[in-house]
Amino acid sequence: MQKREPGKAGGSNPTPAKRGRPFGSTTGGAASSALAGGDSAAPASLLGPSIQVPASFADQNNKRIVLALQSGLKSELTWALNALTLLSFKEKDDLRRDATPLARIPGLLDALLQVIDDWRDIAIPRDFTKPARVRTLGANSMVTGFGNEYEALGCTDALSQAGPGTGLSNTEASSRKKQRSVEWWFDEDGLFNLDEEGRAEKQQCAVAASNIIRNFSFMPDNEVIMAQHRHCLETVFQCIEDHNTEDEELITNALETVVNLAPLLDLRIFSSSKPSYIKMTEKRAVQAIMGMLGSSVKAWHCAAAELLGRLIINPDNEPFLLPSAPQIYKRLVDLLSLPAVDAQAAAVGALYNLTEVNMDCRLKLASERWAVDRLFKVVRAPHPVPEVCRKAAMILESLVSEPQNRAMLLAHESTFAEILMSDGRHSDTFARILYELTSRPNNKVTTARGVWGM
Repeated sequence: MQKREPGKAGGSNPTPAKRGRPFGSTTGGAASSALAGGDSAAPASLLGPSIQVPASFADQNNKRIVLALQSGLKSELTWALNALTLLSFKEKDDLRRDATPLARIPGLLDALLQVIDDWRDIAIPRDFTKPARVRTLGANSMVTGFGNEYEALGCTDALSQAGPGTGLSNTEASSRKKQRSVEWWFDEDGLFNLDEEGRAEKQQCAVAASNIIRNFSFMPDNEVIMAQHRHCLETVFQCIEDHNTEDEELITNALETVVNLAPLLDLRIFSSSKPSYIKMTEKRAVQAIMGMLGSSVKAWHCAAAELLGRLIINPDNEPFLLPSAPQIYKRLVDLLSLPAVDAQAAAVGALYNLTEVNMDCRLKLASERWAVDRLFKVVRAPHPVPEVCRKAAMILESLVSEPQNRAMLLAHESTFAEILMSDGRHSDTFARILYELTSRPNNKVTTARGVWGM
């Protein structure tokens, strides 16, 4: 299976806005003035806002970008996120020919992941009860550096509204002086507050960072680096795992990232000797995927089905995925019944790869209720993508190749014959299916592939 291509659209219309498109991809915004430099003339053939990024920008500012991400200051962080969004985003017919591989900016991936981790550390539901923690350092000061004074004071706004009674001085003058110093600290534009506004800003930064990581995953030069980066995989799987509480945009970006990396992904990395940051396990990763597969959001369950189909290609992932095979088959067959053609395509693609694993997979799929009928429906409708119909027919042929399935599939002999006579596109496949069903005794295990020249 081939990796999905970003920005792929049919017809001659301009590329429509899509979910997860990076900030600043269609408008210059703040990043335009930061990156345009001296080359601000736009080609006459382009309509609307545009920006040209110097090819040497990443090389000249690689250290500054990483340090800006690590600084935690609003102005530096937003500048770095805007710059990386433009560097990582590339339209199909973009004038920029140079990609931005992660290898050119050492420490960049870890710095982006830290932005997401910072948000994840504070993204705790309000009904979640934290255990008591003894703090002695700076206990008599309003600012201790631990970052929990906002919760300790029970404020609904900034700490500066705690009132003059919280100061250390008993005189009115010293109390007002203390109040002004606290207001200056938390009103500083370069810092993130601990109130709702600060949480929202942290969340936006995390979403922007996940968008950049998602964009990088589309670049072939970055696939190997990201697929072998345990911290990256742990972060995206943890975001997927918390799909019931986490931000939608963050989950979608994380899911698309892991789908792009799936052909190179080995789930055994979670039990390897590489340093672990979140203690993600293979079982938790599979459970996270299953949670997305069962989601009612079309983009999520379609991506999860595609992810399973890509992961199962690697034989090393089979021991972790096959224990959940019954639940996977049931949900994929359910997706075949949906009217959405993209859900049907994702389900057929996953089933096609699963049936190629071993005999047990083919037996379980054939015994799944409605599986054969819904595969017939995909072929007879037909699905608007011919490749999907071809794979559905090949799945049926794989099921027939098992002698234990032939007795059950003989009940559909008339349907096989009807498709053979009416649909010339798949006549060869259904001719082989009928030969398997009617011309060979069930006690012979040898298939007819050699007879038909496959």
